[in-house]
Amino acid sequence: MRVLKQTSRTFNIPINLLKPTLKKTVASAYLCMRAIDEIEDHEQLSSDTKQQLLRETAKLLKTDFDQEAYLKLVKPYETVLPEVTLRLGDWIEVCPQGITDKVTESTAIMAEGMAKWTEKNWIIHTEEDLDDYTYYVAGLVGVMLSDIWEWYDGTQTDRELAIGYGRGLQAVNMIRNQKEDAERGVQFIPDGWTREDMFTYAKRNLKQADEYIKVIKTRNILLFCRIPLALAKKTLKAMENGKEKMSRNEVEDTVEDIINKK
Repeated sequence: MRVLKQTSRTFNIPINLLKPTLKKTVASAYLCMRAIDEIEDHEQLSSDTKQQLLRETAKLLKTDFDQEAYLKLVKPYETVLPEVTLRLGDWIEVCPQGITDKVTESTAIMAEGMAKWTEKNWIIHTEEDLDDYTYYVAGLVGVMLSDIWEWYDGTQTDRELAIGYGRGLQAVNMIRNQKEDAERGVQFIPDGWTREDMFTYAKRNLKQADEYIKVIKTRNILLFCRIPLALAKKTLKAMENGKEKMSRNEVEDTVEDIINKK
Protein backbone atom coordinates (compact mmCIF):
# COMPACT_ATOMS: atom_id res chain seq x y z
CA MET A 1 0.00 0.00 0.00
CA ARG A 2 2.99 2.28 0.52
CA VAL A 3 4.13 1.71 -3.06
CA LEU A 4 0.57 2.18 -4.31
CA LYS A 5 0.34 5.56 -2.60
CA GLN A 6 3.65 6.59 -4.16
CA THR A 7 2.60 5.61 -7.68
CA SER A 8 -1.06 6.58 -8.01
CA ARG A 9 -3.07 9.61 -6.98
CA THR A 10 -6.17 8.60 -8.92
CA PHE A 11 -6.52 4.97 -7.83
CA ASN A 12 -5.03 5.07 -4.33
CA ILE A 13 -8.22 6.57 -2.85
CA PRO A 14 -10.80 4.14 -4.32
CA ILE A 15 -8.56 1.10 -3.77
CA ASN A 16 -8.30 1.95 -0.08
CA LEU A 17 -12.10 2.03 0.16
CA LEU A 18 -12.41 -1.58 -1.04
CA LYS A 19 -13.04 -4.47 1.34
CA PRO A 20 -9.91 -6.47 2.31
CA THR A 21 -9.98 -9.20 -0.36
CA LEU A 22 -10.79 -6.80 -3.19
CA LYS A 23 -8.35 -4.22 -1.85
CA LYS A 24 -5.48 -6.71 -1.92
CA THR A 25 -6.48 -8.01 -5.36
CA VAL A 26 -6.97 -4.66 -7.10
CA ALA A 27 -3.88 -3.16 -5.47
CA SER A 28 -1.64 -6.02 -6.61
CA ALA A 29 -3.17 -6.03 -10.10
CA TYR A 30 -2.81 -2.26 -10.44
CA LEU A 31 0.83 -2.43 -9.35
CA CYS A 32 1.55 -5.14 -11.94
CA MET A 33 0.35 -2.82 -14.69
CA ARG A 34 2.05 0.19 -13.16
CA ALA A 35 5.33 -1.74 -13.15
CA ILE A 36 5.02 -2.11 -16.93
CA ASP A 37 3.89 1.48 -17.42
CA GLU A 38 6.98 2.83 -15.66
CA ILE A 39 9.17 1.09 -18.23
CA GLU A 40 7.29 2.64 -21.16
CA ASP A 41 7.37 6.13 -19.62
CA HIS A 42 10.97 6.06 -18.39
CA GLU A 43 12.93 9.11 -19.49
CA GLN A 44 16.41 7.57 -19.19
CA LEU A 45 15.92 4.27 -21.01
CA SER A 46 16.46 4.06 -24.76
CA SER A 47 13.67 2.97 -27.06
CA ASP A 48 15.46 -0.32 -27.80
CA THR A 49 15.92 -1.05 -24.11
CA LYS A 50 12.26 -0.34 -23.37
CA GLN A 51 11.15 -2.65 -26.18
CA GLN A 52 13.42 -5.44 -24.99
CA LEU A 53 12.32 -5.14 -21.35
CA LEU A 54 8.63 -4.98 -22.25
CA ARG A 55 8.72 -7.92 -24.68
CA GLU A 56 10.82 -10.15 -22.42
CA THR A 57 8.59 -9.31 -19.46
CA ALA A 58 5.52 -10.20 -21.55
CA LYS A 59 7.04 -13.62 -22.29
CA LEU A 60 7.61 -14.25 -18.58
CA LEU A 61 4.06 -13.18 -17.76
CA LYS A 62 2.67 -15.71 -20.25
CA THR A 63 4.20 -18.62 -18.34
CA ASP A 64 4.57 -19.39 -14.64
CA PHE A 65 6.33 -16.13 -13.79
CA ASP A 66 10.01 -16.82 -13.12
CA GLN A 67 11.05 -14.26 -10.50
CA GLU A 68 14.76 -15.04 -10.85
CA ALA A 69 14.63 -14.61 -14.63
CA TYR A 70 12.83 -11.28 -14.23
CA LEU A 71 15.32 -9.97 -11.67
CA LYS A 72 18.15 -10.97 -14.02
CA LEU A 73 16.38 -9.12 -16.86
CA VAL A 74 16.04 -5.84 -14.93
CA LYS A 75 19.32 -6.02 -12.98
CA PRO A 76 21.31 -3.89 -15.47
CA TYR A 77 18.74 -1.11 -14.91
CA GLU A 78 18.08 -1.56 -11.18
CA THR A 79 19.60 1.82 -10.34
CA VAL A 80 17.21 3.70 -12.62
CA LEU A 81 14.00 1.64 -12.55
CA PRO A 82 11.53 2.46 -9.74
CA GLU A 83 10.65 0.09 -6.92
CA VAL A 84 7.23 -0.68 -8.39
CA THR A 85 8.90 -2.12 -11.52
CA LEU A 86 11.69 -4.00 -9.78
CA ARG A 87 9.15 -5.72 -7.51
CA LEU A 88 6.78 -7.00 -10.22
CA GLY A 89 7.23 -10.54 -8.90
CA ASP A 90 6.06 -9.44 -5.45
CA TRP A 91 2.82 -7.99 -6.83
CA ILE A 92 2.11 -11.24 -8.70
CA GLU A 93 2.88 -13.28 -5.58
CA VAL A 94 0.41 -11.40 -3.34
CA CYS A 95 -2.38 -11.53 -5.92
CA PRO A 96 -4.96 -14.13 -4.74
CA GLN A 97 -4.98 -17.50 -6.48
CA GLY A 98 -7.83 -17.86 -8.91
CA ILE A 99 -7.41 -14.43 -10.47
CA THR A 100 -3.62 -14.26 -10.94
CA ASP A 101 -3.76 -15.75 -14.46
CA LYS A 102 -6.20 -13.06 -15.64
CA VAL A 103 -4.03 -10.32 -14.15
CA THR A 104 -0.83 -11.59 -15.75
CA GLU A 105 -2.60 -12.19 -19.07
CA SER A 106 -3.82 -8.57 -19.29
CA THR A 107 -0.46 -7.25 -18.12
CA ALA A 108 1.36 -9.30 -20.77
CA ILE A 109 -0.91 -7.94 -23.53
CA MET A 110 -0.30 -4.43 -22.19
CA ALA A 111 3.48 -4.93 -22.22
CA GLU A 112 3.42 -6.15 -25.84
CA GLY A 113 1.24 -3.23 -26.91
CA MET A 114 3.47 -0.73 -25.16
CA ALA A 115 6.51 -2.25 -26.85
CA LYS A 116 4.77 -1.86 -30.23
CA TRP A 117 3.97 1.80 -29.60
CA THR A 118 7.42 2.51 -28.21
CA GLU A 119 8.82 1.16 -31.49
CA LYS A 120 6.47 3.52 -33.34
CA ASN A 121 7.70 6.38 -31.14
CA TRP A 122 4.08 6.93 -30.05
CA ILE A 123 3.25 8.68 -33.32
CA ILE A 124 -0.53 8.67 -33.69
CA HIS A 125 -1.98 9.60 -37.08
CA THR A 126 -5.61 8.46 -36.94
CA GLU A 127 -8.43 7.87 -34.48
CA GLU A 128 -7.84 4.15 -35.01
CA ASP A 129 -4.26 4.66 -33.83
CA LEU A 130 -5.54 6.52 -30.78
CA ASP A 131 -8.03 3.76 -30.00
CA ASP A 132 -5.29 1.15 -30.36
CA TYR A 133 -2.85 2.96 -28.08
CA THR A 134 -5.43 3.78 -25.41
CA TYR A 135 -6.63 0.16 -25.47
CA TYR A 136 -3.19 -1.07 -24.49
CA VAL A 137 -2.37 1.55 -21.86
CA ALA A 138 -5.80 1.97 -20.27
CA GLY A 139 -8.56 -0.13 -21.83
CA LEU A 140 -6.85 -3.27 -20.58
CA VAL A 141 -7.09 -1.93 -17.03
CA GLY A 142 -10.86 -1.92 -17.49
CA VAL A 143 -10.83 -5.48 -18.86
CA MET A 144 -8.73 -6.68 -15.94
CA LEU A 145 -11.03 -5.01 -13.41
CA SER A 146 -14.05 -6.64 -15.04
CA ASP A 147 -12.33 -10.01 -14.64
CA ILE A 148 -11.70 -9.22 -10.97
CA TRP A 149 -15.34 -8.20 -10.31
CA GLU A 150 -16.58 -11.44 -11.86
CA TRP A 151 -14.11 -13.54 -9.86
CA TYR A 152 -14.98 -11.73 -6.63
CA ASP A 153 -18.77 -12.07 -6.53
CA GLY A 154 -20.00 -12.91 -10.01
CA THR A 155 -20.57 -9.29 -11.05
CA GLN A 156 -20.98 -9.29 -14.85
CA THR A 157 -19.91 -6.20 -16.80
CA ASP A 158 -19.50 -5.37 -20.48
CA ARG A 159 -15.82 -5.66 -21.50
CA GLU A 160 -16.22 -3.22 -24.43
CA LEU A 161 -17.68 -0.60 -22.10
CA ALA A 162 -14.83 -1.33 -19.69
CA ILE A 163 -12.38 -0.48 -22.47
CA GLY A 164 -14.27 2.76 -23.09
CA TYR A 165 -14.01 3.56 -19.40
CA GLY A 166 -10.23 3.16 -19.51
CA ARG A 167 -9.95 5.13 -22.74
CA GLY A 168 -11.96 7.98 -21.26
CA LEU A 169 -9.68 8.31 -18.23
CA GLN A 170 -6.60 8.11 -20.45
CA ALA A 171 -7.93 10.76 -22.84
CA VAL A 172 -8.41 13.17 -19.94
CA ASN A 173 -4.79 12.55 -18.89
CA MET A 174 -3.61 13.14 -22.46
CA ILE A 175 -5.41 16.49 -22.62
CA ARG A 176 -4.05 17.50 -19.22
CA ASN A 177 -0.47 16.52 -20.17
CA GLN A 178 -0.58 17.78 -23.76
CA LYS A 179 1.94 20.59 -23.25
CA GLU A 180 4.31 18.41 -21.22
CA ASP A 181 4.13 15.63 -23.82
CA ALA A 182 4.84 18.10 -26.64
CA GLU A 183 7.95 19.31 -24.81
CA ARG A 184 9.35 15.75 -24.85
CA GLY A 185 8.42 15.31 -28.51
CA VAL A 186 5.34 13.11 -28.08
CA GLN A 187 2.04 13.87 -29.79
CA PHE A 188 -0.99 11.78 -28.87
CA ILE A 189 -3.45 13.79 -30.99
CA PRO A 190 -4.39 12.38 -34.44
CA ASP A 191 -3.48 14.35 -37.56
CA GLY A 192 -5.82 17.30 -38.11
CA TRP A 193 -7.46 17.05 -34.68
CA THR A 194 -7.91 20.08 -32.48
CA ARG A 195 -7.92 20.15 -28.70
CA GLU A 196 -11.72 20.28 -28.93
CA ASP A 197 -11.70 17.00 -30.87
CA MET A 198 -9.84 15.42 -27.97
CA PHE A 199 -12.45 16.74 -25.55
CA THR A 200 -15.14 15.14 -27.72
CA TYR A 201 -13.22 11.84 -27.77
CA ALA A 202 -12.87 11.89 -24.00
CA LYS A 203 -16.54 12.67 -23.41
CA ARG A 204 -17.69 9.94 -25.79
CA ASN A 205 -15.67 7.35 -23.93
CA LEU A 206 -16.69 8.64 -20.50
CA LYS A 207 -20.31 8.10 -21.58
CA GLN A 208 -19.38 4.45 -22.09
CA ALA A 209 -18.05 4.49 -18.54
CA ASP A 210 -21.46 5.74 -17.36
CA GLU A 211 -23.07 2.78 -19.11
CA TYR A 212 -20.46 0.40 -17.69
CA ILE A 213 -21.28 1.14 -14.05
CA LYS A 214 -25.08 1.01 -14.45
CA VAL A 215 -25.19 -2.77 -14.06
CA ILE A 216 -22.96 -2.90 -10.96
CA LYS A 217 -24.93 -3.66 -7.80
CA THR A 218 -22.11 -4.36 -5.32
CA ARG A 219 -21.70 -1.05 -3.46
CA ASN A 220 -18.02 -1.72 -2.79
CA ILE A 221 -17.27 -2.06 -6.51
CA LEU A 222 -19.61 0.76 -7.50
CA LEU A 223 -17.83 3.22 -5.19
CA PHE A 224 -14.51 2.20 -6.69
CA CYS A 225 -15.73 2.82 -10.24
CA ARG A 226 -17.53 6.09 -9.51
CA ILE A 227 -14.58 7.94 -7.98
CA PRO A 228 -12.09 7.96 -10.92
CA LEU A 229 -14.98 8.62 -13.31
CA ALA A 230 -16.22 11.63 -11.33
CA LEU A 231 -12.70 13.01 -11.00
CA ALA A 232 -12.11 12.60 -14.76
CA LYS A 233 -15.35 14.41 -15.62
CA LYS A 234 -14.61 17.29 -13.26
CA THR A 235 -11.02 17.55 -14.47
CA LEU A 236 -12.32 17.75 -18.05
CA LYS A 237 -14.74 20.49 -17.06
CA ALA A 238 -12.01 22.40 -15.22
CA MET A 239 -9.77 22.27 -18.31
CA GLU A 240 -12.62 23.45 -20.53
CA ASN A 241 -12.91 26.42 -18.18
CA GLY A 242 -9.22 27.21 -18.58
CA LYS A 243 -7.82 25.55 -15.44
CA GLU A 244 -5.01 23.01 -15.55
CA LYS A 245 -6.62 20.62 -13.06
CA MET A 246 -8.93 20.32 -10.07
CA SER A 247 -7.84 21.76 -6.74
CA ARG A 248 -7.03 19.43 -3.83
CA ASN A 249 -10.18 20.62 -2.04
CA GLU A 250 -12.31 19.89 -5.10
CA VAL A 251 -10.90 16.36 -5.26
CA GLU A 252 -11.59 15.76 -1.57
CA ASP A 253 -15.13 17.18 -1.82
CA THR A 254 -15.88 15.02 -4.88
CA VAL A 255 -14.71 11.84 -3.15
CA GLU A 256 -16.68 12.68 -0.01
CA ASP A 257 -19.86 13.33 -2.03
CA ILE A 258 -19.58 9.93 -3.73
CA ILE A 259 -18.92 8.09 -0.48
CA ASN A 260 -21.95 9.73 1.16
CA LYS A 261 -24.22 9.17 -1.84
CA LYS A 262 -26.93 6.57 -1.23
